[in-house]
Amino acid sequence: MTRARISTSTFDRQLLDDVRRVHAGTTDAELVDEALTALLRSYRSAQIDAACESAHQDQRLEDQDEWGDLASFRSAAAAT
Repeated sequence: MTRARISTSTFDRQLLDDVRRVHAGTTDAELVDEALTALLRSYRSAQIDAACESAHQDQRLEDQDEWGDLASFRSAAAAT
């Protein structure tokens, strides 16, 4: 893996101390790698959620598919 050097001037001191304490024995570079990976994972998850939301907005509850319609399912589920 090709590595890149980044430099920053300041961090939230309390946040940095807390992270270093929770991840004792982990280098700052490893912490930054983990944070960037988590940030990217969160972004990708939000993209998937938005795509699913968009796809479902186009479907009415009464629309039929091979499983039936959502309105009937909701009604049946509420009755149990």
